[in-house]
Amino acid sequence: METGIHELTAGFALDVLDADERWAYEAHLEECERCRAELTSFWETTEALAIATSGPAPSLDLRGRILTAARVERQVVVPLEPRRRRLAPVLGAAAAIAAVVALAVGLWATQLSGDLDDARLALERERQAAAVLADPNARTIALETGDGRLVVEDGGRAVLVLDGLGPAPEGKTYELWIFEGENASPAGLFSGRDGLDWVGLDGAVDAGDVVAVTIEDAGGVEVSANDPIVESAPV
Repeated sequence: METGIHELTAGFALDVLDADERWAYEAHLEECERCRAELTSFWETTEALAIATSGPAPSLDLRGRILTAARVERQVVVPLEPRRRRLAPVLGAAAAIAAVVALAVGLWATQLSGDLDDARLALERERQAAAVLADPNARTIALETGDGRLVVEDGGRAVLVLDGLGPAPEGKTYELWIFEGENASPAGLFSGRDGLDWVGLDGAVDAGDVVAVTIEDAGGVEVSANDPIVESAPV
């Protein structure tokens, strides 16, 4: 169990683990800072996207209070109680506060831009990524360049989990690629973010393929002349 216990984060967040897996993961979570951070980040992203697809834009007064709360929240560190039964409430409260702040600011920005279609598309991609990460039969592939991992389902759906990549430079975007031998196919664009990030690939990843990320001009390219900044081992 310990070897693959880090891979249970998505399943725990989605409440799809069996009783033994959940007990083992909760016990592990008390000792693993990486998994606590990944779990909180997972909850923040999915809940923020879920609510960002509907509802009215906040007033200027509410926006000010939201942003103030966000600045305060970044300074708060929530310690874990030593008893396992206290773990879920403590993490749940911290994630709920962070998620409310994130989703409210995200909703405000989305309403101002009028880009709800993009928000719904992003939500659907997050749902698909969550399904892959929660699949107990999915394989985990190490990265040869960059920090993180590649998770691939038997059917070829794949999610790239990245740690510390950060947002793309201004005027640039990150582009995903699936390499089949020397042939590279574009597999989606993403803007990146601080801390943990995960993004689903457009297209199936087959045995022997390599997944990579390059930095491109906004809008992406069909053929890249840039060296990958992230590259997986062969699947």
